Amino acid sequence: MRTTGLHQVLAALRGPATADRLTRIVALHGQLLVPGVVMARAEIAMSLTLLLFDDLLAVVPEARDYVGDLERLGRTFVFDHGALRTVQAQLHGELPGGEACFTRILGPLGYTLQSVYPLDRLGMTGRAYAQADFPEHVPQFFVSELHPEGFSPEFRAALAHVLGTSRDPLDSWTREQLDRLAAQGKLPVATVIDMLPSVLRCFARCHALPRWADYETLRAESAEAAWIATEGGAFNHATDRVADIEAVARAQRAAGRSIKERIEVSATGRVKQTAFRAATMARAFVTAEESIVFRDVPGSFHEIIERQTFRVPEGSERLDLGFDTGNAQEIFKMTRGTDDHQLAATAGASP
Repeated sequence: MRTTGLHQVLAALRGPATADRLTRIVALHGQLLVPGVVMARAEIAMSLTLLLFDDLLAVVPEARDYVGDLERLGRTFVFDHGALRTVQAQLHGELPGGEACFTRILGPLGYTLQSVYPLDRLGMTGRAYAQADFPEHVPQFFVSELHPEGFSPEFRAALAHVLGTSRDPLDSWTREQLDRLAAQGKLPVATVIDMLPSVLRCFARCHALPRWADYETLRAESAEAAWIATEGGAFNHATDRVADIEAVARAQRAAGRSIKERIEVSATGRVKQTAFRAATMARAFVTAEESIVFRDVPGSFHEIIERQTFRVPEGSERLDLGFDTGNAQEIFKMTRGTDDHQLAATAGASP
């Protein structure tokens, strides 16, 4: 395992112990575990998603506990998809508007658009991207764009205040390597190691600390926009694909975890989803007096999904990798939090 490109990248960026654990607890297709000094785009995609998964485990206690359960039971995490949020508008400072800040990375990694999902109740549109070479074995990305034109002028002004300070983490060299990957479908392991830190910074908050007044304005109309204000491009959630979602949900409920009571079922009946309540995060904000306060707000969370197969016209069975608008809009509720944000501190950090 340690001679594979995947492990070399993880070890270089997170240390050998974390690399060992991630490659042990996450189910990995054999063709993604290739020894050598060159990595195909699917191997690089898997490396990126494992690093983002590691970031999520660091800040979502119930996800960490869930994975700990799997380890004790000798089971693996079948990484189905990760979710991202963005805003469909040219409000992002140096960043490309909307999903382009992510698709400029996903495209070279071999991701292609699979389906579009109207999320009308949220004022958003969701898009599913699957990795073309190993769609069932490399995690998908579910990217949701918020449409600010459907909200008030005050909301749009607050959103512009927050996102207008964005800085682009991708330097010119990293862009060149992504272009090279798009053209060739592979890169040297050493190049991947040097490139991924810049790429990973795109999956974080790329704008300045938000002002508390702007956050309150956003949250009054869209919990999703408020979430973007504090979390930016981080994984909104990561998802384990399980064989029996009802059994898993019962076990998690018995363990006292904050999993939804209801399991969401797609219109086809083939996709079932449920999730845990978002972790509470202490985030810094700028006050009207230009001081820094910390308030508890909703962060990321963990999701579980069950997918069934269906028969395609040529007669073979295929795993249903689709999503469902109704399911997605219910799952989004896990980051709405409550109205009792508590002041945790009045000073300490700087913007």
